[in-house]
Amino acid sequence: MNNKPVHEIRLGSVKAAVWINSSATGTWHSVTFGRLYKDADDSWKTTDSFGRDDLPLVEKVADLVHRWIHANGRQEPVSE
Repeated sequence: MNNKPVHEIRLGSVKAAVWINSSATGTWHSVTFGRLYKDADDSWKTTDSFGRDDLPLVEKVADLVHRWIHANGRQEPVSE
């Protein structure tokens, strides 16, 4: 089983990871967003919490990842 994203986009401290999902009804992409920061021990950490000043980067990263998914054959699962 592959637990790595198929694509990542990062602008500044904001990143998105694109994942492939499969089921009997089809294959589709999903996306997770994160913000990188250093903790008190100077170690890199990731959070899914964003501040006001992060939101313009979240918007840009979301647009870039949306474009990537459309350019790379996004398929949604069939709902019955």
